Amino acid sequence: MNHTADRRARAEHLAKVISSRRFLEKQGLGNEVPFFICSFDPEDGVTMPEDRADLVARLGHSGVRVLDIDLYDLSLQILEDRGILGQLLDIEAETEKAELKELLQGVLDVQEHLIPAIARRIADHPHDVIFLSGIGEVYPFLRSHNVLNNLQSTAKDRPTVMFFPGKYTHALATGASLELFGLLHDDKYYRAFNIMNYEV
Repeated sequence: MNHTADRRARAEHLAKVISSRRFLEKQGLGNEVPFFICSFDPEDGVTMPEDRADLVARLGHSGVRVLDIDLYDLSLQILEDRGILGQLLDIEAETEKAELKELLQGVLDVQEHLIPAIARRIADHPHDVIFLSGIGEVYPFLRSHNVLNNLQSTAKDRPTVMFFPGKYTHALATGASLELFGLLHDDKYYRAFNIMNYEV
């Protein structure tokens, strides 16, 4: 299967799964949190926003409301709302990367700032499913496992799909593992399902 056909097949599968009653009603999860990983080839990072927008539109035509949250855009919004985006841009050039990372991790603290911002969007926008993207763009100051772990109590009522640039493997013996960009191995435990394996 060529790359374009592969992308098309993924889009078809996602639309079929997410619009299904079984998925929207969180069936077959065994009381687990309704979190799903949609991993994709990092090389598709350029086309993924367009693919995701097409998926949101297609689901909308099926009557499925999507709350589409880009973590990069949300992070910029938080920094702007807190009045520190301009300051960060001013000091970025002469600040060491490690220092900048620590600074961003502080001002974008997942528990204190990111999750409350996501919770506000959840409350303000009626939806049937949540999409989370921008994972690669916010690395390393925001980590996917940290976001998912802290989101469990906030986004448990509707399915959440995280679009992840890399690989997601899940085995009974070793647990789950996310490899960002297919290179950075992270063997943290993830309470999430591979959406490409979800059957309707």
